[in-house]
Amino acid sequence: MTAEPAPPGSRGVSPKGIARRQEIIDRAIEVFARRGAHQTSLRAIASEVGVTHAALRHYFGSLEELLVEVYRHSERDDAATQPPETTPAEMMRYSAERNREIPGLVQLYSTLVAAALEEDRPVARAFVTTRFARLREGLAARVRESQAAGRMRDDVDPDEVAALVIAASDGLQSQWLLDPGLDHARILALLDRLLSP
Repeated sequence: MTAEPAPPGSRGVSPKGIARRQEIIDRAIEVFARRGAHQTSLRAIASEVGVTHAALRHYFGSLEELLVEVYRHSERDDAATQPPETTPAEMMRYSAERNREIPGLVQLYSTLVAAALEEDRPVARAFVTTRFARLREGLAARVRESQAAGRMRDDVDPDEVAALVIAASDGLQSQWLLDPGLDHARILALLDRLLSP
């Protein structure tokens, strides 16, 4: 009988294990930036980090799990630090600009979203589904604040605006991967103008 793999949160719980896990994540970001997520395997990352494949699997049960952890590590929740007058589109523009500062991160995110659409990719699906729900909730709250302050039309549904802003931002980031000259900020500013009172 095969032993069940340890849940992701239980791996590397000692201080040394936590430090080693963090080192692997940091190095994996560099590897993904050079090679891309599709051209990188756990074995390749293990080799570049200087650990065995078995040791890497101790911390990350699959490449998908490592991808999620790398993105989580790179993602910071800056919504709370932005002033209340920041619009949802501005929040997403700021997030996209941060993502572009880390080479390969936008590609990594696109890979995770694509993987989440496949039935046999539960780690990516859970991560992306949870992330979208959290983003929609936070952006909808910001829409309600903007509407109450008179900075945004009050005849639009906050939850629908939140979903639209995420769709626009993610879609623009995908287009930017193919055309780096695309002005993501200017296009999202158009969305702000359309939502202005």
